[in-house]
This record gives sequence, C-alpha cells and structure tokens, in this order.
Amino acid sequence: MSERSRFDEIKDELEKLDVNPTFFARKEIRELPNVLSTDERIVYLVEGRNKTTKHHIILVATDRRLIFVDKEMLYGLKVEDFSYDKVTSIQYEKELMLASIDIKVSGDIVEIDGVGKYEAELFCEKTRDFMSRPKEYFQPKTKPSVLDQLEQLGKLKENGVLTEEEFLEQKAKLLEKL
Repeated sequence: MSERSRFDEIKDELEKLDVNPTFFARKEIRELPNVLSTDERIVYLVEGRNKTTKHHIILVATDRRLIFVDKEMLYGLKVEDFSYDKVTSIQYEKELMLASIDIKVSGDIVEIDGVGKYEAELFCEKTRDFMSRPKEYFQPKTKPSVLDQLEQLGKLKENGVLTEEEFLEQKAKLLEKL
C-alpha cells in the first residue's frame, strides 16, 4: 500500500470521526502514515500546544496507544507513544475559550493546552475507555499454527464432531498451506 493511499485512509478516518484539523496540524497529519501501523485505527485526534516546548502538536488516540506527534521545521520529527496501560490518568480543564489536557504517563505529566473544549472532553472519554480495557486487549492476535489447527481437527474427530472423511478433507486443506 502506498503512502498516499494510507494518507487518504487516515483523512477518511478523521472525517468519519468529525475531526477537522487546522492548517497548523498539517505537517503532523502528513507524518501519520509513517507513524501508524497499517492496521492501526485512529479513535480520536486533538491538536494543541505542548506546554513545555510551546510547539504545536497533535495527540492521537488509536486502538492501541496514545501518540504525540511534533513536526517542527528546525527540530525535525518527534514522536512519543505510550501504551494505554502506562497511562495512569487523563483529565481536562476547560478555560475561557479553550481547554487543556493533562496526561499522567510513566510517572511524568504531559500537558497540552489550546485544545477545543468539546474535543478535549471527547478525547479524554475515549482514552479512558481504552485505559479501562484489560492488557490482553492490546496484544496482537496471533493465528493458530497449522500444527495447532491439526490438533484441533483431531480433537473434533475424536469427539465425534467430524467424520473420518471430513477430518481427512480438512487435514488435506491444512497441509496444502505448508
């Protein structure tokens, strides 16, 4: 899959999520095809300003992790990501016009301000949902090996679920994969 088509997928995902990044986030958004895994999906995205560096950044919640993306002309690209089990708290504070998000992760607090009020609240809700999921949810799903599948077929035959003919047919199909 080319980078351009992955970029188009990302733009479509953001549109479906009703996320409309500003002109200031375009450099970071363009980097997402290089940052996200091919099967990783965006849950929500906000943009704001890192309180420490004063750089404009995007904060991306995916179905696997939180990602901070900072693309500055002079400093290059800085990407930090954290699995949800490393995030101990996330909160937002509404100010007069905008909001800020504080994320406590691995003992540090990352503060982002200049976030839209509605977007900050929604981002925190979606992130909390993933934080509450068991660690196993984020483990890659592995397909059973051919040997595991053959073993399962044998048990099905042994328990009378499969006939000898069905067993031999399925076994032949599995052995073709080798």
